[in-house]
Amino acid sequence: MNNLKNLRGTVDLLPDQLIKWQNVEKILLEQLARASIKEIRTPILEMTELFIRGIGEGTDVVSKEMYTFLDRGERSCTLRPEGTASVARALIQKGMSSNPLQKLWYMGPMFRYERPQAGRQRQFHQLGVEFIGYDSVRSDVEIVALAWDVLSKLGIKELNLEINTLGDVSDRLNFQKSFLKWLEINKNSLDLDSQNRITKNPLRILDSKDIQTKKTLENAPRLFNFLSEKSHKRYSDFKKQLEVLKIPYVENFNLVRGLDYYTHTAFEITSGALGSQATVCGGGRYDNLIKQMGGPNTPAIGFAIGLERLILLAGKEFEVPRNTDIYIINQGFIAEQLAMDLSRKLRNYDLLVELDLSGSSFSKQFKKANKLKSKSIVVIGEDEATKKEFIIRLFAQSDNGNKEEVISLENDFGLEKWINNNLLAK
Repeated sequence: MNNLKNLRGTVDLLPDQLIKWQNVEKILLEQLARASIKEIRTPILEMTELFIRGIGEGTDVVSKEMYTFLDRGERSCTLRPEGTASVARALIQKGMSSNPLQKLWYMGPMFRYERPQAGRQRQFHQLGVEFIGYDSVRSDVEIVALAWDVLSKLGIKELNLEINTLGDVSDRLNFQKSFLKWLEINKNSLDLDSQNRITKNPLRILDSKDIQTKKTLENAPRLFNFLSEKSHKRYSDFKKQLEVLKIPYVENFNLVRGLDYYTHTAFEITSGALGSQATVCGGGRYDNLIKQMGGPNTPAIGFAIGLERLILLAGKEFEVPRNTDIYIINQGFIAEQLAMDLSRKLRNYDLLVELDLSGSSFSKQFKKANKLKSKSIVVIGEDEATKKEFIIRLFAQSDNGNKEEVISLENDFGLEKWINNNLLAK
């Protein structure tokens, strides 16, 4: 029993570490609310078939990385490796006809069995945004702009946007025929992993990180050259609108993303501050996914941000905890009861209140209040308890010294007035 520890690829987040997470998440949620995007929550555990049909059997995620097992009912279950398929399943299951246009976000843990690395564990966390039912180029631009602005709001440095178009289904089929012929001729020049993908997921070869394979691919057919006139126009309009918004981008014709359901727009936002594992955000359009999963023909586009990498990039200012507003020092049986009642009242003012439960000496409690850098302290001892009052002291805000007042425990108006004048005043 002494050797119990967390599984490889999972991480405990302790209170001091979570300060940064919570501060970053607060900014994320504020930005999403301002964009009128609503939250959706789906189960962590899903039927395996959902991801086979939704993501694609030939993808690395499904073939190599999923946590899949049989439950006691002999049903194949999988810990979700991504969020889009679950959102699509939920909307189909609940019926989409009553609300075909939706802007949704989700946030939570995902699971993939892959080599743990900086900013990416086997249990990792994602923020995802999905625009369901939107097919215009404007929705592509809006979702890219939203991702860009969210990352900028967090002060992420060295941001780079890479874009590509994957065309529609017909474009990809025409390209794939030509690409497969080329792959057969050049098979021996590819790395072993890419060779294995030829029959399973050939488009994913375009995203290979192997140096020799990348060099070989320079002479491969380009999907861009197989686009229909309509797909070309869509991509051209997309780029023009990004330029109007002054969002800089680089075209990367090998950017295909790792999942089968993408069509037309694909994009990634990277940060030069991350090194080789630079992707912070990735997404694209998936107009066929919902129909493929048994729902109505529904266009959609979305993105996901890896929170672990985001936390690595967020600045030191997000590590600063909110200081305690009031620290309640108390000693004596009646004083302790009164202190507990007072702490409940104070929290109704949206104050961060610390009630000392140690029963230790006043001096030790004062030291704890100082250590927490509490803005003010309340003192209730035996004398105060007898008089049904308390001392409230604002720590020195200037050279004029501390400000102190005695307030009756039964005078809620006096308490509120002091709080408004000293703790809530701007």
